Amino acid sequence: MNSPHHQDIEWDASGPHREREARLHAPALTQTMDWLRDLLRTNGGGHTPIHRILDIGSGPGVVTCLLAHAFPDAEIIAADRSPDILERVRSRAEAQGMADRVHTQLMEHPGEFDSLGSADLIWSRHGVRHIGDQEAALHSLAASLRHGGLLAVAESGLPPRFLPRDIGMGRPGLQARLDAAAEDAFAEMRDRLPGSAQTVEDWPTMLARAGLIPSGTRSFFTDLPSPLGMSAREYLHTRLSRLRDRLGDRLDPEDRATLECLMDRDAHTGILGRPDAFYLAAATVHTARSCRTGVQPRLSIPTGG
Repeated sequence: MNSPHHQDIEWDASGPHREREARLHAPALTQTMDWLRDLLRTNGGGHTPIHRILDIGSGPGVVTCLLAHAFPDAEIIAADRSPDILERVRSRAEAQGMADRVHTQLMEHPGEFDSLGSADLIWSRHGVRHIGDQEAALHSLAASLRHGGLLAVAESGLPPRFLPRDIGMGRPGLQARLDAAAEDAFAEMRDRLPGSAQTVEDWPTMLARAGLIPSGTRSFFTDLPSPLGMSAREYLHTRLSRLRDRLGDRLDPEDRATLECLMDRDAHTGILGRPDAFYLAAATVHTARSCRTGVQPRLSIPTGG
């Protein structure tokens, strides 16, 4: 098991990969921002002004800047646990002329979530899944919403598919076995989280139990047919490398050998050169609105990417 120090180093080093991933999903993310803007345009027949947005687990700032584009009158707070990642946010915001509206907050120690203050919109992508007690995390996020504000959590969806069932080497069905091994590794990671609690991941119901009114769930697709461009191929190469490091002995020797072949930069069977490689993924976003002005107890939220 990786030490916390090793995990922090890995998190800092993941910046380029997270940036490439966000760019890959940028069209779907733009559609998501448009949907959130439509949801916030009316609240019981009246306009909900958006002055302040929290991007929890911001990553390198691709979504942060999309939020700034979608809500040009709002201040955006990008929160992440990596100083290097937040530097990327600042550089991106400055390059896009948004440095006056996009600010960053380091989420390094427990208890710092309260320092972010309240917001009209809170966005969290794959952040809640890294909290031991996910329901308590949603209660905490809900408590920071202003009256009429919207909480949007991008969780669940479908893992990316990028290989046919039979790739001409090894046993057919490699990707399904990679997905199964990754699910097992994720479950073990969640079991090790402080305060880990099992819950049925029915997100609209969980949001309702947090005192919010569910306001819609939608899935947004990224569909890149073959032949893939090199940026997408480089992203997949890094993804496979990270899967190899994470899954380790969970894979049998034949699948590990096939994975190594896919990562070979010089082989025509590698992911960088395969004509049959594609990319298909679905991100599901669950939303709920606050209808209260009361304050609830809060919980520190470590962020995810």
